[in-house]
Amino acid sequence: MIDQIEIQPTSVPIRGTIRPPGSKSITNRALICAALARGRSTLTGALDSEDTRVLIDSLLRLGISVEASSDRSELDIAGCGGAIPSRQAELYIANSGTSVRFLTAMLAVGNGIYRLDGTARMRERPIQDLLDALTQLQVQAVSEPGTGCPPVVLHAAGLRGGNVEVRGDVSSQFLSGLLLAAPYAQQPMTIRVKGNLVSTPYIHTTLSVMQAFGLRVEADDLRQFVVPNEGYQGTDYEIEPDASAASYFFAAAAITGGQITVEGLSSNSLQGDIRFCDSLQQMGCQVEYMSNKTKVTGPATLRGIEINMNEISDTVQTLAAVALFAEGPTIIRDVAHIRHKETDRIGNLAIELRKLGAEVEDFSDGLKITPSKLHGATLLTYDDHRMAMSLALAGLRLPGVVITNPKCTEKTYPGFFADLESVIGDR
Repeated sequence: MIDQIEIQPTSVPIRGTIRPPGSKSITNRALICAALARGRSTLTGALDSEDTRVLIDSLLRLGISVEASSDRSELDIAGCGGAIPSRQAELYIANSGTSVRFLTAMLAVGNGIYRLDGTARMRERPIQDLLDALTQLQVQAVSEPGTGCPPVVLHAAGLRGGNVEVRGDVSSQFLSGLLLAAPYAQQPMTIRVKGNLVSTPYIHTTLSVMQAFGLRVEADDLRQFVVPNEGYQGTDYEIEPDASAASYFFAAAAITGGQITVEGLSSNSLQGDIRFCDSLQQMGCQVEYMSNKTKVTGPATLRGIEINMNEISDTVQTLAAVALFAEGPTIIRDVAHIRHKETDRIGNLAIELRKLGAEVEDFSDGLKITPSKLHGATLLTYDDHRMAMSLALAGLRLPGVVITNPKCTEKTYPGFFADLESVIGDR
């Protein structure tokens, strides 16, 4: 892919229908369950992206069979029944947070020595809270450089089970990782959340995927989880489109006063990010949920809002792009944890929005975005797929918006720019 791409503005409202690729969050959770399960599983509608490929590659290196269809949307997995075949492995997980956190917990049930490493940014991303929880379960799992970040080294000899506490204020993926591995502990596991839990809809997604593989968890108001050590059963599982990816197209309708229908997602989606549409509704959009699709229609005038986005934090950058074109300021709160994502999604987002002419105040847990005299600019993406996709939306209204390193979208949505061009063409 080219090193940069200039977004072509549209002078008329965007109207179209799209079905984004499969959910990354669901694909990677289902891959872990299927890999550990008894028997074979078939995943349909799976996402093919860097994040899912590095997880699949890691499963293969661990001796678990994963066969993909020609377009990689269907995956056939031969589960290991909780007995990880390889007793030693070096796993490269790029900058995939779900992969490193889910695999670290999963490998605790094995017997052997495992090392997980990734990109330079991955070596800055926290994992110590998960390592501390595993240590409570008598698992030898350490941050190799002693920074609380990867590379991670495990000397695994099975997962004891019993009682464990895990912090939830930096990432819900630590809790999800423990939940996914817990059915293969030597005894039932009770997991208690210490402190605040961020991104709670992702925990509901984890529990739903586990239930699809035959494991029901007793959850006490998302503060305590009792997980039986009964294992998973292989199954056929259909993965719905990615709601985070859909947010960019809903936002495109809002920004241009157009109308976008996303197929495969409705109000009962497993993914909390479908609630991004509620944010757009507060800004003046019309939202219509149907049985298997959702339609968003943009208003003549958007209005700024104040909003807590803790539970839909992967869509903060998307809403920030919409806020550029609203009347009045938009204030986003309670998302301090997104500073630890693929990039600092508060500080670096503020830098790029200012390049477009917006007045932006960034604080510890969010931003205040006040529209001003906007103009085009060349924008950095910090190798963050969500920076690239959200900032591209500004180019729908502003001439001269150039997105650098557009290939970073391969992390979760390799076809994003082609799909964006297609809906612009549908107008």
